[in-house]
Amino acid sequence: MTINIKNFLKDKSKLSKMGEFQNLKKIEGLQMSSISADLYGDGRDDLALFYFSRGANYATLTTSNTITSEFIPWNNNSHKKVIKGLLINTKNANTFTGRQGKESIDLIAKNLSRILTIKESKNQKGTNETVKIKDLIFASTGVIGEEFPAEKIKDRLPDLVDKLRSEQNKMFWLKMASAIMTTDTKPKVAYEEIIVGDELIRICGIAKGSGMIAPNLATMLSFIFTNADLNSNLLKTLLKRAVANSFNAITVDSDQSTNDMVSIFSTRSLKVGQNLSLNDKIVQKFELSLKKLCLNLAKQIVVDGEGAKKFLTINVINAKSLGSAKNIAFSVANSPLVKTAVAGEDANWGRIIMGIGKSGEIIDTKKLKVKIGNFIVAENGRVSENLDEKKLHEYMEWDSIEIEINLKLGNDAFKCYTCDFTHDYIDINANYRN
Repeated sequence: MTINIKNFLKDKSKLSKMGEFQNLKKIEGLQMSSISADLYGDGRDDLALFYFSRGANYATLTTSNTITSEFIPWNNNSHKKVIKGLLINTKNANTFTGRQGKESIDLIAKNLSRILTIKESKNQKGTNETVKIKDLIFASTGVIGEEFPAEKIKDRLPDLVDKLRSEQNKMFWLKMASAIMTTDTKPKVAYEEIIVGDELIRICGIAKGSGMIAPNLATMLSFIFTNADLNSNLLKTLLKRAVANSFNAITVDSDQSTNDMVSIFSTRSLKVGQNLSLNDKIVQKFELSLKKLCLNLAKQIVVDGEGAKKFLTINVINAKSLGSAKNIAFSVANSPLVKTAVAGEDANWGRIIMGIGKSGEIIDTKKLKVKIGNFIVAENGRVSENLDEKKLHEYMEWDSIEIEINLKLGNDAFKCYTCDFTHDYIDINANYRN
């Protein structure tokens, strides 16, 4: 197995070092491969396949955008709780592609199911094990409205299936994560493990995302795999709880994609008990690890925001409700004026005040306290009397900035994550289709 170095090389970016990434391990019952269908015209990997020969329990959450990729209703109409394969393409979103886009799914699904069935017959020594088209789900990312390259993808399926491998190491996981990137500058991977007696529960995750990032997922795809035998209903509950403060707590530009998807798959290879519930200690440990993994991936997406130079945390505390805290946090996080001020290393706290007010939430300005880092910039309805502008400016030069908004109205809180807006963001999106 060799990694396609073209997936790592981007204009104005440096090649990431292997040591920067976690060491993901093998998930029993999972095979994977990635190749190039030359969708970009430069030979980079743009197709990825995850295959579960014994089937996998799974759960998926998708965008709440009312316009979606053609793949999303296909997946939703499956109504299956056990699947065998996930195929992902980049470069083309298969969104607003009409009849051609829908027919493309049928073409690819029929060919992939046939090729996988042939593979199964060889592996199972001539048995009649079949992979049905409804055993397959799909994901895509890329440009909206362009004709879907079904023939190009179909022609590469035999090679994609032939390259499926069950042996996975750090390099192989990075290869898979690289194959689903679009404007990302680096692959995004995360790993967690839980010791249960003499057994090791493993959770591996990959993600892509850089721009068109907002709550209710983002322009992001994330796929999480575990060997723990958890049923699909439990996986769905755990996934919903995990994304609340991770993938649904990030924003780059407030634009919500048509293709967002986060999925979790259990290969069922490690038995951890029957009829488990949220109250079981094993499940509770698993949930904590899943939340940690999702937050890790979500933060990687923000750090890799298009043109981003700074990571920004907005922490709203002592709000009257969780909804109020979220509204205020995202109102500030999505403000272009706040984000450009951070890019310019200007502690223009007045823009934060503006963002709080435009949220529509009722605020008591005399109680409100705003901090940038450890510096109180506003309190008692005015600028802080002890504000040291010189030291604050030095803090603004850091690559990670935190803004704390203390409402002093209740006990709820919410933390969201975003990045600055630089001129590179404009350059990337002005030339996205070139």
